Amino acid sequence: MHVTWYGHAAFGLTPETGPRVITDPYTPEGVGYAPIKDSADLVIISSDDDSAHCRADLISGDPEVVNALTVAQSGGKTTASGVEITAIEAAEWDHHPEHEVPGQNGIYRFTLDGIKCAHMGDVGNPLTNAQQAFFEDTDVLFALAGGYLTLELPDLMEMIHRTRPKLVIPMHFRTLTYRPRNTMWIESFLSHFKDEDVDFAFGATTELKREDLPDRTRVLVMDYVR
Repeated sequence: MHVTWYGHAAFGLTPETGPRVITDPYTPEGVGYAPIKDSADLVIISSDDDSAHCRADLISGDPEVVNALTVAQSGGKTTASGVEITAIEAAEWDHHPEHEVPGQNGIYRFTLDGIKCAHMGDVGNPLTNAQQAFFEDTDVLFALAGGYLTLELPDLMEMIHRTRPKLVIPMHFRTLTYRPRNTMWIESFLSHFKDEDVDFAFGATTELKREDLPDRTRVLVMDYVR
């Protein structure tokens, strides 16, 4: 499976077999990242009211669109484009500057090429026991690694230590393009790991194979599409 990070919480996943998936596409003008030019068969969004996470309308290819929040509120499971998606409800940060009342969103899971993926959506508060348990038995975790506007790093690390994903790919952190004043650079997140457990893709696309996934948690830092 090839994984591309477009920036923010948006990834493109192209399996050897199955649909091409894009997660949480953004409004380019809002987050500063380049327009997503790739097409998709399936787009999964964590909510339908956050322009940094829900712009499925900007993705070409006439994809099927799944709102993870709707899935979470409707039994927690659905199938789209042949992919089973599970989701659990979560809330944005209590003090989000753009919302008087924290918006709800869905954190979600799906499997491609036998690789069990989990995406944290835009959760903004410490995870409940049920939310932490949702991430158990994860191969690849797309993790909110910037602190401000999402959950704090100690809360994230508590979940990672409990659930032990095989590979953590950070997202939603400060970059030269996305620069909210209080959002952390990637170094803050990486300080919670040993140097020997961190790899750098040095590009916006990497290839993952189930048989090559590590036995214990490692971090893979990706560049974003320019």
